[in-house]
Amino acid sequence: MTDSGGSQPAGQDETEPKVFIRESTGLVKNVSFLDSISLNMSNMSIGPLFATLAGSTVATMVIVPTVTGLNLVAASMIAFLLGVPQIVVYTMMSRRFPRTGGDYVWLSRTFGGFWGSSLSFWGYTMETTAFLALVIILLDYAIGSVGLAMFGAGASFYYNFFSTPVTQFEVGAALFTILIVINIIKPKAGFTLVSVLTIFGIFSLLLAMGVLLSAGSNGVANYVTSLGVTNASVLKTSSGLSLVVNGTAAYKPSGLPFDLNLGNTIFIMPVIFAFVYPWLNAGPAVASEIKGRNALKWNVPISAVTAFVLLTGALAVLYFVAGMPFINALFSNPAYASDGVNFFTLAMGVANNSVLAWVIGIGWIAMQYGTIAYAVIVISRYLLAQSFDRFLPSKVSYVSQRFGSPIVANAITYVVVLVLLGLATYYYASYSALFGAILASMIYFIFVGLCAATHGLRKERGRTKWTLAVAGVADAVVFAFISYQYLANRTFTGIDWLTETFLVVTFIAGALIYLVSKWYNGKRGIDISLAYKELPPE
Repeated sequence: MTDSGGSQPAGQDETEPKVFIRESTGLVKNVSFLDSISLNMSNMSIGPLFATLAGSTVATMVIVPTVTGLNLVAASMIAFLLGVPQIVVYTMMSRRFPRTGGDYVWLSRTFGGFWGSSLSFWGYTMETTAFLALVIILLDYAIGSVGLAMFGAGASFYYNFFSTPVTQFEVGAALFTILIVINIIKPKAGFTLVSVLTIFGIFSLLLAMGVLLSAGSNGVANYVTSLGVTNASVLKTSSGLSLVVNGTAAYKPSGLPFDLNLGNTIFIMPVIFAFVYPWLNAGPAVASEIKGRNALKWNVPISAVTAFVLLTGALAVLYFVAGMPFINALFSNPAYASDGVNFFTLAMGVANNSVLAWVIGIGWIAMQYGTIAYAVIVISRYLLAQSFDRFLPSKVSYVSQRFGSPIVANAITYVVVLVLLGLATYYYASYSALFGAILASMIYFIFVGLCAATHGLRKERGRTKWTLAVAGVADAVVFAFISYQYLANRTFTGIDWLTETFLVVTFIAGALIYLVSKWYNGKRGIDISLAYKELPPE
């Protein structure tokens, strides 16, 4: 690694200021094929999604207007199909721009420094700090839910302990601190940890599916009955299980073919998009550190298809074992949400084996910790790339010669996430505003799609040109629709004054940072717009 030197235009005098901070990022090619897939899998946050759908005090299935005809399996399938253009865009563009910072580099080289830097800083770097704080809170809920499932309703202390503002912050901050320290002192260990957590999480998900299939409807009925929720009971009928509340079936079928109400099913789409299918930028963000062309070529599609199979398979198992009417009624009932009942805790409850139950529960926690671990790595790479172009101060791109890690970028991530975590737990006492902040990424992805289409039409030829153009436009249309859903259902998606303030302030901050940086570096004889006319060094 060199701390000085840089990429210079042909003919530029050695004594003139250099466009880039130095001649290389200082990062090392430590990312294996497995690591790249694991980063994407942790980015596609299946564990946090299950923590959000049901089993927490703010479960989304509880607050949807109606679950009639809301088919979670169909929602997953539709979301994946809508996400196909994203798979094409990130696969093709990451091979053309294999640099640290991924889509930040694409956007800034296609749309210029002002728009590319401002949008990326807003739509991914800052938004992901909010997402990190959100997942830390969901991790707290998961730990409490696992304790509640293992020790019974009488031991609600475990759930309540991890659901109160003070302990949410303290436990979450402690676990987050561990990840920051690991990624500073031993960055390779950070990648390895993501892979280990991802593999263990996938294993626990598959194990939970197997346990549910083995227990069958009788096992589910017996466990839910044992929870002893007041005025609720499980009725076994010839057509499957039915949840009865106050003497009335809690779910009434829509009467439509396959009991599928498309409008109600699509309504849940922002939640699935917030956590799973669009999030394919982790591998591309560390592209310069990936070893091997196959890993660069295949990490995105393999991750996307694997996530689709796992998520859709898990939801299908729930419906197969207990029936869609029962699961929808169960997950949308506030009393069962307060008992922490979701896919993983339901599997734990029917396991009838404490070892299996603990493995499933710890695996679910591992999946969520893996999401936090991936984000720590990837945010630091965006910050480093933005500093490398002089959008952010040069010190942010400092990479320790001793550890080979971006220390300042990790420190910035640490401070910002803890501030947001504190605001969400102590002041706001809810993570809804953090969830609403994901709108920034949905809008950001519109521009990622437009960037791919623009690049294809300008720079590519033949089939590649039109593949990128069509996929890019389709991607922009999909995320325009998802962004509309966020704005049209503001109560459901958590968009309130705090969310709006965060979105506006972070976008303005990004624009001002660019303008100030351009002015400041211009006084020193450096035109930072030149950086956006060429690829940064590896």
